[in-house]
Amino acid sequence: MSAKKDKQKVLGEVFDDQRVRSFLQLQPPIGIDRDFHMMERAYRSMNIENFDTFMDFFCAAGYRVEALSSDGKTLLQIILKHRLGQPYASSLSAHGAMVSAV
Repeated sequence: MSAKKDKQKVLGEVFDDQRVRSFLQLQPPIGIDRDFHMMERAYRSMNIENFDTFMDFFCAAGYRVEALSSDGKTLLQIILKHRLGQPYASSLSAHGAMVSAV
């Protein structure tokens, strides 16, 4: 007998403002910068429209767009290497991220 998945993958999940704001409450694993963790999770979970809204809330709350990963890189530096990351990189730049931050 094969194991059945208990949860189907959700495609096109709806992110209203409350759901987008909930990413501002994420707590990182030990040793990971909280601001970086929130942005990375949003990037990996949201389409570009929701991510842009998240970045509005993120910046308005005073979080750091230039937060560093455990490897010493900003999210912008990481995303620029992703084949489909350009819209997200543009959003980060529009919110104050700079490629030469480090």
